[in-house]
Amino acid sequence: MEKVQPIRFKNPSQSEFVKTLRKRVDNYFKEKNIPKTGGIKFKIKAVAMLALYTAPYFLLLSGVVTNSLIQFGLCVMMGLGMAGIGLSVMHDANHGSASRKKWLNKFLGFSINFLGGNINNWKAQHNIMHHSFTNIEGHDEDLNAGPVLRFSPNSPKLKMHKYQHIYAWFLYGLMTLSWTFQKDFGDILRYEKLGLLKQLKTTLKKEMTLIIVTRIIYFIYMVVVPLMIMDIAWWQLIIGFLTVHFVAGFTLAAIFQLAHVMEELEYPVPTEGSILNQWAVHQLNTTLNFAGKDKLLSWFVGGLNYQVEHHLFPNISHVHYSKIAPIVEETAKEFNVPYHNVPSFRSALAQHGRMLYRLGHQKV
Repeated sequence: MEKVQPIRFKNPSQSEFVKTLRKRVDNYFKEKNIPKTGGIKFKIKAVAMLALYTAPYFLLLSGVVTNSLIQFGLCVMMGLGMAGIGLSVMHDANHGSASRKKWLNKFLGFSINFLGGNINNWKAQHNIMHHSFTNIEGHDEDLNAGPVLRFSPNSPKLKMHKYQHIYAWFLYGLMTLSWTFQKDFGDILRYEKLGLLKQLKTTLKKEMTLIIVTRIIYFIYMVVVPLMIMDIAWWQLIIGFLTVHFVAGFTLAAIFQLAHVMEELEYPVPTEGSILNQWAVHQLNTTLNFAGKDKLLSWFVGGLNYQVEHHLFPNISHVHYSKIAPIVEETAKEFNVPYHNVPSFRSALAQHGRMLYRLGHQKV
């Protein structure tokens, strides 16, 4: 397997837009005299999300709750907490935007390893492949969902894709289960062959050891401890475990797919290794915001409904996205650059469903 071939983004006529946008966003932080990191808002949210995950867990272990429906509800809360940690805490930390303290970013970013994932798998897939090559088939790892789902008009089409607008929603719920049991192990081998582990200054031996050790710890506290302490049957534990992962997986997948697999976005194909847009303009062509006025949703999903701002400025914490969004939108309009925005979460879900249908019925 060859190493990832770099793609050049070039269009000299767009340089002024990029320069102006960066200057205006930088000026916002200078005028407000605030850091680009998360600050107290991020700290409060980090505590809240960690509590949403851990409080139901310890409540279940305590034996205080014996009603099956309430136990199920606590598992749902754990799933939401797991997704919340991923969206609001781990995500910022692994982009280096949670704190100005590098050790704290590393510590919070490592939380993914205790949720059934692996930090450097995530960095390779997300930071390197997805952010660098958004919506480019063969490069953007988020488009690579295996043969069962087709997320790009440039990927192979199978007969089963005709029904993906129906079954995709169920498969979204299996995302974190796939990471935990299978995907991380295969991906780390592939990332080694692609040269991504070297880029992340780590080794296959180190990462495989880390995955195995932290995965054992994860299964001890999620499976062994509950079976030892709680008065439940093994099948009840499996239902609870699957519930946690299904809620987390569906939430995570839905948020990320709504930002990129949409009708109005582009899926560019490089010409001789080049995209004829500046990288920032490419992000605006391939990324979409949704439900910006829904403050509760924005808070819970770590501002990732402002994906345009996140892709342009991943080094800025999500707590600032709603404030810099008007700057980005106004500058884009001024330079006649697209700025995609869907007003509500419901309409974004509907558009994503239509896109899945189109990709499944596209004539190739």
